[in-house]
Amino acid sequence: MKKKIKELEDKIAEAKLGGGEERIKSQHKKGKLTARERIHFLLDEGSFEEIGMFVTHRSQEFGLEKQKFLGDGVVTGYGTISGRMVYVFAQDFTVFGGSLAEAHAEKICRIMDLAMQNGAPVIGLNDSGGARIQEGVVSLGGYADIFYRNTLASGVIPQISAIMGPCAGGAVYSPALTDFILMVENTSYMFVTGPNVVKTVTHEEVTSEELGGASTHSTKSGVTHFSCANGLECIAYIKKLLSYIPQNCEEEAPSIPYDKPESETRPKLNDIIPDNPNQPYDMREVIDGVIDEGTFFEVHKNFAENMVVGFARLAGKSIGVVANQPAFLAGVLDINSSVKAARFVRFCDAFNIPLLVFEDVPGFLPGTDQEWHGIITNGAKLLYAFSEATVPRITVITRKAYGGAYDVMNSKHIGADMNYAWPSAEIAVMGPKGAVEIIFKGEKDLKKKEEEYTEHFANPYRAAERGYVDEVIVPEQTREKLIKAFKMLETKVAKLPKKKHGNIPL
Repeated sequence: MKKKIKELEDKIAEAKLGGGEERIKSQHKKGKLTARERIHFLLDEGSFEEIGMFVTHRSQEFGLEKQKFLGDGVVTGYGTISGRMVYVFAQDFTVFGGSLAEAHAEKICRIMDLAMQNGAPVIGLNDSGGARIQEGVVSLGGYADIFYRNTLASGVIPQISAIMGPCAGGAVYSPALTDFILMVENTSYMFVTGPNVVKTVTHEEVTSEELGGASTHSTKSGVTHFSCANGLECIAYIKKLLSYIPQNCEEEAPSIPYDKPESETRPKLNDIIPDNPNQPYDMREVIDGVIDEGTFFEVHKNFAENMVVGFARLAGKSIGVVANQPAFLAGVLDINSSVKAARFVRFCDAFNIPLLVFEDVPGFLPGTDQEWHGIITNGAKLLYAFSEATVPRITVITRKAYGGAYDVMNSKHIGADMNYAWPSAEIAVMGPKGAVEIIFKGEKDLKKKEEEYTEHFANPYRAAERGYVDEVIVPEQTREKLIKAFKMLETKVAKLPKKKHGNIPL
């Protein structure tokens, strides 16, 4: 038995070395952690249980039969983060460049199946050169097997993808199907075709970083939700993200103990809105003034900055926050901000996270660029997402709520549960200047007409008279009102009409 145990120990040691010491050193020289180091820092100490350590490929072509590594380039298993079960796979770039092939894909699929069966998040730590070319179509089939499981798991368990190295070709579509993507600056990239192919086909000169680096995808394309300085920060973000979301669609988001103070009033909120309705302010000040101190975890921070989305806690409970940002493009709704908010709303609704909306929106962004690129269908995505959401939904109108954007931003008409307005709220079809120029076209002294229109319509009281706004509140009361309202809505039950699925305007 001693001999057999020694053989087992040798195999375990061999598996843990991956592609060998030299390749591990090469990984470190690039500023990258190895697959096992990433798992070590991600999971609770001593909690990782590996599955498939001794799996190897079965290929007999192009000399692969002479190159076999235990694990076949991916480390898979389960463990805990802050005591909560998660499933994880980490691609090992030291083995065949982390390339995906039949056995490699089977290991990932096994982990995803277990995650679905047991209702726990699945985390992918991606670092791969793409499909293993020597295995041909079998590699492509492996990718498709993963894509299929990503789709089945969508909305059932949280799926998180960390891009910690290269991710190209078919490899990018699995992360794209997951809920959140994190990238590491300067060491990771994502693209369908690399710089060489781009140069050949379009004659564009571009680097990997410019084409699909973390900065590019966190600011220009919106593909990635978080851009991280290094691998350890990326892992820290994953842990923080998981602290706000439930294990699966059947559970509630985790809450933390909350010691209620004598008063929930926040007087500073009274001084945030400028007297001049055209002067910007930072909506994050409003958010921070309402939520539990220091709990706002922003998502997609550097993309479509006219919309702010993220997770927070209110009286210890997890909520999703969606807010117009008047400090950027006046908080206008455009294609990118609509899509950004729509995806976040749908995630929160899928995983039972209540939604809090702060509204200050002058309307949709006009212009040929927006119209030709589909502002109509893209704006409708946000409308659809809010209308479909059955979680508790509350809106606070801080200032402007004009035109169709008033409807779209979680209005009472599309199913919001409670709608509050501050005294500074302006709820109308359009701003006073534009409205007067249409109503009194050709007349003189429009300034006086504008003042009259402002007095009659640019306030929250017409909407309150109709019941479209439940209450006009002093800003400092907002936190207290929201805590009570969300508490009241904890037992909300809302069902959508029976259907296979809706046809969201994609």
